[in-house]
Amino acid sequence: MYRRTLLGTALAVPALAARAQGTNWPDRAIALVEGYPPGGVTDLASRAVAEPMSRNLGVPVVVENRPGAATSVAATYGARARPDGYTLVMGTTTLAINQTLQPNLTPKDPARELEPIGMVFRTPFILHVHPSVPAGNTAELIAYCKANPGKVLFGSPGTGSVSHLCLEMFRARAGIDIVHVPYRGGAPAALDLRQGRIHVVFQAIQEAATTLSDGGTKGLAVTANAPLPNYPNLPPVSNTLPGFEVFFWQGLFAPAGTPAPIVTRAAAALRAATDDPALRARMAEQGVELVSGDAAALRAALVGDTKKWGDVIREGNIKLE
Repeated sequence: MYRRTLLGTALAVPALAARAQGTNWPDRAIALVEGYPPGGVTDLASRAVAEPMSRNLGVPVVVENRPGAATSVAATYGARARPDGYTLVMGTTTLAINQTLQPNLTPKDPARELEPIGMVFRTPFILHVHPSVPAGNTAELIAYCKANPGKVLFGSPGTGSVSHLCLEMFRARAGIDIVHVPYRGGAPAALDLRQGRIHVVFQAIQEAATTLSDGGTKGLAVTANAPLPNYPNLPPVSNTLPGFEVFFWQGLFAPAGTPAPIVTRAAAALRAATDDPALRARMAEQGVELVSGDAAALRAALVGDTKKWGDVIREGNIKLE
């Protein structure tokens, strides 16, 4: 009996060690936690990559929406989950913003509490104005703002949004006196821009596309460092304000401490999804640029944006109302 027990233990130890290192992963469904409600662009991207990841990994990858507290609800849930690869979380630029704007939220240090797996998508913003604004490019808009201090109304989807921080960085670098008008979401801001109640908005491509295409608004520039394929006539803001580059990004994370073999396999499955030409084309039609950035690129985006937006928030003394 004693020898049989020893033999059973000896056989069990390698199996347990293998499971601990993730070599048997996955053998059941994976929860992909999303910090926004269904229907938005981040949810769309999450579901788009979940399907091919499911096929690649051989188990269901199920999107689980946990919106709230500027995506902190989802990020905290992901950070506190068991690091076994069965709970992954989609994080966005808000992870970087929250550390300065809302330091009471958790996770307090996403770069330490979450393990980057890879980038999913990123999208720049379009600087567009109501047609009544007498400006055809960024330099002319800056000149117009300087000639009308305190009179030009810049809208945003809300205080602390990437769009808002983008305009605050624009205000500081251009040296202009403008008025911020926060809304509850991009749709009402776009509607008021179309109707001329506000003058300018930095808006994600998906939100700006309709009014740009029908002439309801006038595009001036993009926050990428090169013109966009769908908007080749819009130059970068950085042509006028060197170094001005802004993206909203989304990336896949695991809880810190997840075994390296799991992270590596999850990254390969994600990369196979984001590299798929058909999926890229389908998402591009909806204004989403899937990217193939690895874990290092995602970590660099998180760390870099934490500093960039932290500086903007502190210098502008920006606080949530």
